Amino acid sequence: MNPSSPIPQVVITGVGGYGRLHLENARRLEAEGLLHVAGLVDPAVAALRDHDGEVPVHADLGAALAAAPADIVIVATPLDTHADLAEEAMLAGADVLLEKPPVPTMADFERLLAVQRETGRTVQVGFQSLGSEAVQAFAGDALGLGSTVAVSATGLWSRPLKYWKRARWAGRRMLDGHAVVDGVATNPLAHAVATALRIAGYDTAQSVDRVDVDLYRANAIEADDTSVIRVSGPGHPTVTCALTLCAPPSYVDTADRGASVTVTGERASAAFSYTTDVVTLDGADRTFGRADLLRNLVEHRLGGVDLIVPLEATGAFMRVVEAIRLAPDPTKVDPGAVVWHGEGEDAYPVIDGIVDTVRDAARTGSTFTELGTSWAVRAVDGVLAEAKVGGTLVAQLLDGTATIPFSSPHPYLHPVRTLGGVTVTATHPADHDWHTGVGFTVQDAAGINFWGGRTYVRDSGYESLDDHGSIVVEGTDASADSTTLALVWIGPDGAPVLREQRSVRWHPLDADGTTAWALDLDVRLNPAASAEVMLGSPGSKGRVGAGYGGFFWRLPECTDVEVFTADATGEDAVNGSVAPWLAWSARFAGEAGRSGEASIVLSAGDAVTASDPWFVRARDYPGLGSSVAWDAPTPVPASGLARSYRAAVVDGRVSARAASAIAKAIASDGGDR
Repeated sequence: MNPSSPIPQVVITGVGGYGRLHLENARRLEAEGLLHVAGLVDPAVAALRDHDGEVPVHADLGAALAAAPADIVIVATPLDTHADLAEEAMLAGADVLLEKPPVPTMADFERLLAVQRETGRTVQVGFQSLGSEAVQAFAGDALGLGSTVAVSATGLWSRPLKYWKRARWAGRRMLDGHAVVDGVATNPLAHAVATALRIAGYDTAQSVDRVDVDLYRANAIEADDTSVIRVSGPGHPTVTCALTLCAPPSYVDTADRGASVTVTGERASAAFSYTTDVVTLDGADRTFGRADLLRNLVEHRLGGVDLIVPLEATGAFMRVVEAIRLAPDPTKVDPGAVVWHGEGEDAYPVIDGIVDTVRDAARTGSTFTELGTSWAVRAVDGVLAEAKVGGTLVAQLLDGTATIPFSSPHPYLHPVRTLGGVTVTATHPADHDWHTGVGFTVQDAAGINFWGGRTYVRDSGYESLDDHGSIVVEGTDASADSTTLALVWIGPDGAPVLREQRSVRWHPLDADGTTAWALDLDVRLNPAASAEVMLGSPGSKGRVGAGYGGFFWRLPECTDVEVFTADATGEDAVNGSVAPWLAWSARFAGEAGRSGEASIVLSAGDAVTASDPWFVRARDYPGLGSSVAWDAPTPVPASGLARSYRAAVVDGRVSARAASAIAKAIASDGGDR
């Protein structure tokens, strides 16, 4: 490649964050006469000053490239911006040093490869550990291990609460409707995964045949903080990466700084501390040198030097990112297995036995589930029914068996989508793991918590109690447009408390010119024994405005929220009110490619249900429902308790007039049955 000038002109993005380290490194190389730092990019820094020393600071990359053409652009911005900025740089004629992970989706990865081919530019990915000479030593068997049999990585790191609050994207799988995929394996311990893959010979996406992921979170985040990633492919040894950010912090002070890759050969095994470039073999340590990736990119431009981490050679790592992105949301680690240390934002979690668990997983090539770890998932939700309207799949009815005991397993509907494809439910969100799509449950039935989470105790508040029950499916009766479930509510001692018949029906809806479909949910509860069962809520125990329990719909991330009835508008006015219908209109951003404006209209299917107050949350989290025990306990007599709910799932926003018409339509349809 011929450089556009004798000394490459370099522009660095994200200098208000991680890019500052790239700037420091670039200035060292500049002092050697290898490059010239021509511009910096960061909107926050640019708002404070227009120069950093003699180097101009710009608010965006376009402005920087217009001011001074660049030969190399270093992209060190949030992950969801990588693809656009790298493409912009290449189209402007620059090579790119792209911070890891390269991009959040395989589609973005393929897009950058295409742009690279079209422009003839070069992209180097910032996996600094791959510059270690030890990696080449393993590849050439310079250590005498023999043919590689297996490769594993362990990561035993700790992160405090403030780590997850450092940026909007931290700990997120999605942000503003776009994939972020910021988890233990894709960001803080991504080098462990990438290094293990490179040593095992995985490079392009085609070299990988299968990726197994086992994802968990002890923190209240969307992403995983404790996971096993297992990669296999033809002609390559299996790679197993067991990683956590919930280990005792003392492990970072060990010789390998809490992270290493173990290479097992036919003759011997060696441990590689990729953060220190030290290989331990037969009890002896050997320190290797490391090439700088920016220097390597400059030398590559001059010709004759191979790029260390070309974009295409990170395809195997991108297969891991994609597998994590497409996997179900990480499972919450049971709080009983987590001990918190420290105070405030410096507090950090430690999972019981996590050090031995991580090491055992790496050593045996097993997932946490396969090891039989107490807090690991041993099941996946069973699909009880798939709801289709006009041939379009609009919802799944799940049995909830993958929910952890602390979150009180129960059946629910998720994902629920509009006919236009907008997702309007969330399940196991970071803020309330026990919130699951659309369903019916209560926080107190005969003193048992069937809602999940901590239990509200009168005059005391929320407490962690061993009082969680579960709602189990005993039988189903399905047709093309409905499913009836026979359910039993079981206490922590295994004894049945309630028996329920729940009917779920879906059908098209044509009301007021909207594109919509209707969901009906009918519940009938009976005591499992002869005595009546009392249903309660935090509201019935004295918590004002928190009478939740009964029908509940957990919504995904929303913006521009409008929640209203015929007579009230806003969370404060609607919460606890009694009205014929309730509407929620917003822009939903729960899934990539399934975001947009939509509305939910709820109404009661009978007069008794219509007397129950509405429950609404918008500020703390997005959710709505109908309370069966708002401020006083409600009995389930021997003769039973019945509730009937009607909902419309609508593409676009609705006015009060339209919501009223829709409510009448779904109530009328329910009555015709």
